[in-house]
Amino acid sequence: MRLSFAALALSAPLLFAALPSYAAPSDMAVAAPAAEGMSDAKLQAMSAAIKAGQFQQITSVLIARHGKQVFEAYYDGDVQTRRNTRSTTKTVTAMLAGAAIAQGALPGVDAPISRYVKDRTPVANPDPRKEKVTVEDLLTMSSIAECDDDNQYSRGNEERMYLIEDWVGFYRDLPVRGFTAWAPRPEASPYGRAFSYCTAGVTTLGAVIQGAVGQPLPAFADKVLFGPLGIDKPEWQFSPLGLAQGGGGLGLTSRDLLKLGQLYANGGQWNGKQVLPASFVKAATSPHANARQDTDYGYLIWLQTFAGHKAWAMSGTGGNKVIIVPDLDLVAVITTTNFNVRQPHAISEKLLTEHILTAVEK
Repeated sequence: MRLSFAALALSAPLLFAALPSYAAPSDMAVAAPAAEGMSDAKLQAMSAAIKAGQFQQITSVLIARHGKQVFEAYYDGDVQTRRNTRSTTKTVTAMLAGAAIAQGALPGVDAPISRYVKDRTPVANPDPRKEKVTVEDLLTMSSIAECDDDNQYSRGNEERMYLIEDWVGFYRDLPVRGFTAWAPRPEASPYGRAFSYCTAGVTTLGAVIQGAVGQPLPAFADKVLFGPLGIDKPEWQFSPLGLAQGGGGLGLTSRDLLKLGQLYANGGQWNGKQVLPASFVKAATSPHANARQDTDYGYLIWLQTFAGHKAWAMSGTGGNKVIIVPDLDLVAVITTTNFNVRQPHAISEKLLTEHILTAVEK
């Protein structure tokens, strides 16, 4: 997500590592790293490396193991700082789609989106195939629209969307993409879907959810997701027409992000309550499209492997990440301001593999 971003003021690092439970204002249980099979010495070495600038501008790292927070450190801002999560917001939008399905507002992921955005009938490039685009097409970044944020010349590139008022209309007006030898047709692609990263499609999915549930996306999110998790005052970005941006830029604290990751790690449960259906979480974290070599894509979440461990990753520009590693029962949050740094995702992934995962001892 590249929409307007205000730089955070630098401050001295604030470190909370292995806090005793009585000292933690968070509503997650807190434990010493060793109690949950992690090395405090290695985590402190990681923190020293971050403060030395070895990973550029890391702003916070939080880690949970076995559902308990074992590490929390801030290198810019503090506990209350809301991070511009960039495209990690997309996974939140997927969660809201799951909640809408659970309520029956959406009949399922195979629901055509056209019935929920009737006021935005395609004006340009009409094509009957557009009426068959489904919620799942948007969840998996595999709709037929010519939309590719990784291609600056794409008609649907995210930056072009911000130039006009109606972001949903922008998506609905896109031409149907062609398929070539280097962009194979869906039937020739793994899982039968041709992946193309498209923020405009996720923005439109937010409007679809809003139309299905009959209330603004932020209000629905507060009711079904943020409220149950104790996430307070999320800061949404909005289109010129007032649509909450489901495609990026949602302001959440680092602890909020940890809760969202833990929700998926718990199969949709939080404090004994089933916030999202376990069946949806399973579907969301299963491969539906192949994004690139060695990387699949679920429902607006990346499916990767780090140091031999399969992981689910909420991911945003600058290397902002919420990473769930199921076989280790571990959730890690890495926030950054590495927006103008080369290969920022590789930087965050190096921090994960060389420090966080190696700190797991049992």
